[in-house]
Amino acid sequence: MSGCQQAPDGEYWRPPRECWTRFNRCNLPSSVLACLDYQSHPEPVELDGVAFIHKDLFVRLRRLSCPEERAIQFMDYMAVYFSLASPESAGFSNTARIRRNKADYLGLLRGWLFDPDGREGAVLKGWVASRFGLLPRYFGGRLAPDSESYQRFLQMQSAGVYNTNNLEGQLDLLYTYCQYELNRQMPEESHLSLFRGINRLAEHDLVARLDKRRCVVLLNNLNSFTTNRERADEFGDQILETRAPISKIFFYSALLPGVLKGEEEYLVIGGLYEVKLW
Repeated sequence: MSGCQQAPDGEYWRPPRECWTRFNRCNLPSSVLACLDYQSHPEPVELDGVAFIHKDLFVRLRRLSCPEERAIQFMDYMAVYFSLASPESAGFSNTARIRRNKADYLGLLRGWLFDPDGREGAVLKGWVASRFGLLPRYFGGRLAPDSESYQRFLQMQSAGVYNTNNLEGQLDLLYTYCQYELNRQMPEESHLSLFRGINRLAEHDLVARLDKRRCVVLLNNLNSFTTNRERADEFGDQILETRAPISKIFFYSALLPGVLKGEEEYLVIGGLYEVKLW
């Protein structure tokens, strides 16, 4: 992987040091994943050990030609492997003071669609930080180490994973399955054109303006986009358009047909991105 793309003034578009950590649980360094050059020249991302642990699932998926059948197979596997239908077999007790036995990956996705700044959003952003080493920038407010927003984020993240059945492991497999489906359905594609409605560009970390419409922004570590430009226009006065690497797509609403009403929504892992303003 080459270094970050060189800026017009001779500097490289390196990600700010405060947006990434030195440790993650995937095959690429966090600084590379956050770098602008990764958007132009992405490489596959693999979470440590996930494909190997669940290799039986992917053997079964390869035998199925229909995406809908693969989605059913995936959800059935999740239900069995993580004991989602029988939490008592995973050690849950009816006498527990706080019962979180019904918390699962689908509940997290529904919670995100309802409110990205809620408890489910905190769990998802915390998972991205853990697996990819990209830190959240915003959660109901700017996240600084001594801010109320940061303390609220940590509290909600901890509450969201407390007494659950390997909730982050469920997200590991969801991301890996999403990548499998995208690469199987679009084997020749490396990017998707996506749109995001915003009210003020100042709400985002603007790194540089390249011209009247193009700029470089540092996105939050997890963001909602859509493939539908008209839909994005309903959520703000301006639209960000970008080419998102397929390897940075964590989930999209059509991945599990009939389960979530996501309005063609894509959950995209952050870092530096070149975007076009409309």
